[in-house]
Amino acid sequence: MLRVLNVVIDGQMYAINVEEDMIISGSPLFNKMDEDMNKGWTLGRDFVEAPNVTERCQIVGDKLLTALEDNNEQMKMMMAAYILSRVPNIMTIHIDNTGEIQETELELA
Repeated sequence: MLRVLNVVIDGQMYAINVEEDMIISGSPLFNKMDEDMNKGWTLGRDFVEAPNVTERCQIVGDKLLTALEDNNEQMKMMMAAYILSRVPNIMTIHIDNTGEIQETELELA
């Protein structure tokens, strides 16, 4: 089954198609990413001790932005799969590209 994550950056929309198998097989990596974020993360100028699901998706959205800028297809797919695995009802992620990670917004179905 194919899942779609719509990504909006600076008014430009990208549709990332992710196979359900990738979401399932990526689980060990996604759990490792969560373990790293459990230690806290800097969002913009603020340190967040325990990022919630939305904040984790904002962090991963920033990594997705980098993957798109670098044309890193594998990283793009894995970051999209992470977001889809953690927020199954997400339709669109609006990624802030001005360095304000906390301005990234999730649009749910």
